[in-house]
Amino acid sequence: MRGLVLAGSLCAWAGPPPSPPPAAALPPLQLDGQVTLMHLNQVVNWYRRATTGITPPGLPSDALYQDQVQALAAQAVRLAFQSARAEATLIAAEERSQPAAQGSGSTQRQNLAQAEAGATAQIEQIQAQATALQAQAAKALASRRAPLQERLEALQGRLDLQKARLDAIQKMASFVQSSGEGGDLGGAVEQLARSIPEVLGAAAGANPAAAGTRPAVAASSGGLISRMVALYDCMGAERQILDLEQATQRLRDAADKVRAPLRDALRATLQQSQATVDDPAGPGAGRAASRELTRRFKQLSGALLPLSQELITLDDERTNWVQWRAAVERGAGFHLRAVLIRVAVIVLALAVVLALSELWRRFTFRYTSDPRRRRQFQVLRRVVTGFLVTLVLTLGLVTQFSSLATFAGFITAGVAVGLQAVLLSVAAYFLLIGRYGIRVGDRITLAGITGDVVDIGLVRLYLMELTGTGLDFRPTGRVVVFSNSVLFQAGTPLFKQIPGTEYTWHEVAVTVSPGGDYQAAQQKLAAAVERIYAGYRDSLQQQHADLERRADILVETPRPEALIHFADAGLELVVRYPVELRRAREVDEQVTREVLDLVDSDPALKAALVGTPKIRSAVKG
Repeated sequence: MRGLVLAGSLCAWAGPPPSPPPAAALPPLQLDGQVTLMHLNQVVNWYRRATTGITPPGLPSDALYQDQVQALAAQAVRLAFQSARAEATLIAAEERSQPAAQGSGSTQRQNLAQAEAGATAQIEQIQAQATALQAQAAKALASRRAPLQERLEALQGRLDLQKARLDAIQKMASFVQSSGEGGDLGGAVEQLARSIPEVLGAAAGANPAAAGTRPAVAASSGGLISRMVALYDCMGAERQILDLEQATQRLRDAADKVRAPLRDALRATLQQSQATVDDPAGPGAGRAASRELTRRFKQLSGALLPLSQELITLDDERTNWVQWRAAVERGAGFHLRAVLIRVAVIVLALAVVLALSELWRRFTFRYTSDPRRRRQFQVLRRVVTGFLVTLVLTLGLVTQFSSLATFAGFITAGVAVGLQAVLLSVAAYFLLIGRYGIRVGDRITLAGITGDVVDIGLVRLYLMELTGTGLDFRPTGRVVVFSNSVLFQAGTPLFKQIPGTEYTWHEVAVTVSPGGDYQAAQQKLAAAVERIYAGYRDSLQQQHADLERRADILVETPRPEALIHFADAGLELVVRYPVELRRAREVDEQVTREVLDLVDSDPALKAALVGTPKIRSAVKG
């Protein structure tokens, strides 16, 4: 508001503007600058969306369509601004030709321009008067120069004042132009044009498509993930193109609405031109009216022709959208078929792998009777099946194997650090099931705990805990779980019978009285133990033969032996004999009964012994 007041004061200060020359009476134009300005805003917004609002799905034809979109969008923008500028000139000329409406229809920018023209005219007039006075003073006599010099100084003061006024008007006009405060159509058009310098700026002649980013063509690949991503990109691009296609149609309707009053005015001008030709008012009046009609026709055609060209360009742009959308639809169909085929191939491959795994399991249970060997085959089956399933999913889902290798390297390093104990357990598993490993049912001692092996997992070992001495072990009812990695711990030894030697050594110990017949006692006790040993001698000899065959070593055949040595209580007689681990309690009980019966039935032997005989484990620890 303050700008309007200041502009009005400057206009009044500069004097009245020059009156326009009289013109022939023409019908008033029914043009609305606000409609034109709204159309320009729509064009600019549409241009932004058309050039940056689409993410190309990566088809080979995307570059061609995108270049065409950008070129046609830039051309439509230039034509719209060309028409708007011509229409702004036409509206300004129409306002100047109507003096009655000057007070209300003149805008601030026009008032400042008129004030600047008036100030410039007054400066030129004063300068001409000053030049004439200077020439007159140079020729006048000395007595008459003083009045002329005073008038010249007064004119110089008026000239300085007018120059100061002109400078203030020019500064105000420059401020109004830069801030857009003028409010007329021409100023608004120029201000809006500065928002898209890539099209209407200094480098407007360059192809705006060159500044855009070319769509990257997707690499030819068969990975399921890449196909699904490409399909999603095509569907998204299709929606974006359809939205822009509809926006282009709405913009065309708006441009046609702007063109309608211009077309009506042009048609009225042509009709009036025909009436002027038939007017009998006189050749002079006819020529003046024809010149005025020709001027208006040029102005109207200057605004109408770019709008018509813009409509044609928008039609071409819409056709380009339709063709691009059809190409994207074909690409989406291709990717959809590829996804379905890839899914079918993956499902078929997984079905084949699982079927082979089931056949492996059935053949293992049918043709492998050894439980230990059967378990090893089952573990190997699970490992192979897991590897094949992982391979099928990797080949089916992943495309960029170079990136996969890099990613797998980092994953492997992280797994090696984070799952160190698990990896050690898996490595220890293959040692546990090796040639001299353990199997279900073996009795072992691990970390100070003795028990029978219940299960051997890929990462854990399960023991049924036993308690007692070497002569009598009984289950505690608890299951002890060890990590397989305990095998690599130096402070945790593992004790196990060698395969083929499922026996241990026990002994019967008695103390011989001083003066007793120790030789007779030794022979009788050895014979009693030998009778019990004869019941399971064949089983132990078979184990011994298996041991020699498997280990390829020579080991003495286990048999009972009688020993005699000094002890704290005197002379001690010991008969050592092998016993099967599973029958240790039974055999010890038989030996105990046989020795007691022998002592009770033989008085000489009873007299030679002191105290009660003892049965104990010959292997300590």
